[in-house]
Amino acid sequence: MNAMSQRQDNLIVVLDIGSAWTRVVAADVNEGSIRYCGHGTVASAGMRKGLIAELGPAAKAVRAANEQAERAAHVNIEECVVGVGGPHVRGLNTNGGLQLGSRMREITRDDVRTAVERARAVERPPDREILHLLPRQFILDDQPGIFDPVGMVGARLEVDLHIATCSGSALQSTVTCANRAGLEVSEAVLESIAAAEATLSGDERDLGVCLLDIGAHSSDLVVFYEGAVAYTASVPIGGAHFTNDLAIGLQMPVAQAEEIKRQYGNVVVTAVPQDAEIEIANPQPQLLSLRMVAEILEPRARELMYYVRESLRQGGVLEALGAGCVLTGGGAMLPGMLDVTESQLRCPARTGLPVRLSHMPAELVHPCYSVAVGMLLYAQRTQMNRAAENSSLRSKLRAMFANSF
Repeated sequence: MNAMSQRQDNLIVVLDIGSAWTRVVAADVNEGSIRYCGHGTVASAGMRKGLIAELGPAAKAVRAANEQAERAAHVNIEECVVGVGGPHVRGLNTNGGLQLGSRMREITRDDVRTAVERARAVERPPDREILHLLPRQFILDDQPGIFDPVGMVGARLEVDLHIATCSGSALQSTVTCANRAGLEVSEAVLESIAAAEATLSGDERDLGVCLLDIGAHSSDLVVFYEGAVAYTASVPIGGAHFTNDLAIGLQMPVAQAEEIKRQYGNVVVTAVPQDAEIEIANPQPQLLSLRMVAEILEPRARELMYYVRESLRQGGVLEALGAGCVLTGGGAMLPGMLDVTESQLRCPARTGLPVRLSHMPAELVHPCYSVAVGMLLYAQRTQMNRAAENSSLRSKLRAMFANSF
């Protein structure tokens, strides 16, 4: 039993409730390195337009995914980190600061906290919940571009802050759903920021990059510039819309349309040979032109990227994508998506695969696991930061007591 409780302390478990799939992934952390332990994936239930509409079925799916992960990892899972995404996610940029007195002095961690608190004290609608406070830069006595001002000397400290918010009721539904499945929630992470953690390089974040996570019902995006988050948003189009277009256009059941999209879909009509055909049962056997499939899918892909471009333009970051756009999430796998992205956003595009954790099976190195793997990495990093802050606090206290004797 002792070994098991030992594992519990080092365990990080993430829960990603998507419109299409509910995923639980467990990993353990030993001496700073993270190792995959097991996962569970089941079809989501009780979801509508990317939000939990019925708690019962949604919680049942979470419980089933969690039981799969527990069996694979040989542990009891009691708490998790949840992901939050979808159309209700919004970000805003604010600024705040403090005068450090008439004479210059050294900046402390508390000064940084105060500056961030002042920048976050903006009016926001009553149902908005703050997910992340992300400093973009600190400005010390009019010198911008400072990443960590602690220990520097100055008379005035300011911070540019990006605040990622979500709907309070949507977040509460996610937490309640996890609780009903027997899981406590330790923290919530914006899914696009998690996906970025698993897919983007440091160079891309510095040069300016848009990460687009194409889910089933919505696509979440985050822009990094000069290493920091500059913009977060969501557009209400995802992979399910492509499938529904096919189901309507070809007059077939959604499940069959999904299969055809996965096997033969392409969002660039000219990439499909004119005579390419397959035989389908609908309900009688008939020939289906693959060009026709592409003719239905291409306008939807163009519409998605039009929305993304408009969103980036409104956020003032369309010109900031020096490293281009990285597509992840299940919808990123549609052939031709990179071409449509490049032509609409006029920048390079690539597919984002999650980094492979030690012991992680190859099937998880897939865009649809970027959020879950990224949440593990994010949770590990926040854990390490907390531990570092605690130990520096302990050494400070020790020094104080040593001086008093």
